[in-house]
Amino acid sequence: MLERLEMKNQEDLSFTAFVKFIVNRSCGNATIIKLPNCCTEEALEYVAKQCPRLKAFDGGSYDELTNFVIQKFICKWKNLEMLTLGKYHLKEIVTQIGLQCNNFISLSAPFNYFGKDEAFALISSLPKLKYLDLHGGTIDKEAVVMILQGCKQLVHLDVSNSFGFNEDDFEMLELASYIPSICQGSYVKPDWPYADYAVDHDDLDYYTDYYDYDLW
Repeated sequence: MLERLEMKNQEDLSFTAFVKFIVNRSCGNATIIKLPNCCTEEALEYVAKQCPRLKAFDGGSYDELTNFVIQKFICKWKNLEMLTLGKYHLKEIVTQIGLQCNNFISLSAPFNYFGKDEAFALISSLPKLKYLDLHGGTIDKEAVVMILQGCKQLVHLDVSNSFGFNEDDFEMLELASYIPSICQGSYVKPDWPYADYAVDHDDLDYYTDYYDYDLW
């Protein structure tokens, strides 16, 4: 057991040191950062503090720690345009984005619950959003309608592998007619075992197509 703990601590230290090395090489000019799963709190906070010019950030994990760090440091990322979020503190972070990040256009929040409160926070804080990824979540029909009515600049919406609404609903199809790109495929009944799913970061790669930046 002790050997395993020592090995885990060495791995964490090695990873954190590597992240610090990469960030330091960028001299604070990194604009896109995509971290792997199970990133350490120290590494997350280092990136958040040392990279004020971030335009796109994916913290790797979709846990409470990642969202806590994002919520804590979002005020420093004035140039942020794209962010991937987990299910914790979602409304609070979206509100902060609206206050702090004037150029924000792309939000990925997969495997989340989206009700009327979450939708209201989204449309009131980010009405100019262009890319929205909510795949694999539980989304109330009222929330979908609110988003379609409140985010009129959407050019891409992903609600695939979700449940809570009927994708063939005439009202929603009519409201969504202005969006050029829609990924759908929802379930009305909660029989999809989304709790057993892990986020595949390859699913998020299409976001990088909208940016002309270099990684690190």
